[in-house]
Amino acid sequence: MADAKKMNPLLKLALEVGPVAVYFYAYRRFADGVTYGGTEYSGVVAATAVFVPLILLSLVISWILTRTLPRMAVFTAIIVVVFGGLTIWLNDDVFTKMRPTVVYGLFAFVLGTGLWLQGRSYLRYLMGEVMPLTEEGWMLFTRNWVFFFAAMAVFNEFTWRVLGEEAWIWLDTFGQMILTFVFLATQLPILTRHAIEDEDQG
Repeated sequence: MADAKKMNPLLKLALEVGPVAVYFYAYRRFADGVTYGGTEYSGVVAATAVFVPLILLSLVISWILTRTLPRMAVFTAIIVVVFGGLTIWLNDDVFTKMRPTVVYGLFAFVLGTGLWLQGRSYLRYLMGEVMPLTEEGWMLFTRNWVFFFAAMAVFNEFTWRVLGEEAWIWLDTFGQMILTFVFLATQLPILTRHAIEDEDQG
């Protein structure tokens, strides 16, 4: 897009992490539940009611400043709105707790379908311009993302169903970010080995 603008990295980080941090704070603030309009809501439901509009606000600000929106951010926001809306409407935090499972599961399914049934890397369409890799590199990188997303979907279900709500909140806010950074660190050898040098790009 010709009129797309660059965003200050610190502001970009604030827009990405800010809603999550407020979500975590809201849960801690309303951990014992809150009553509104004669109805009692759990801490997760109350925090979700804060989180959903913040996610939408962050997208609006990003659009105003850059005139573009990352596809993955839009997809994630849609899932947050749908499952968050069900959580608030039905006053049932199970929908929010299953949200990461659905997101990770869909990513694993879509990337896996492209990789093993169509022999192509959908990640390349999303990231190819900013991270040029060889064909083999994209296939390996995509395969590893499929395994990571599938593992995260299973881990999310295990966490909220077995370890409990407190552990799940940590995973849903900061834990998944930390695990993603750790995963990316393990991918550096592949990215380095299969990177395309400037002279190879023509």
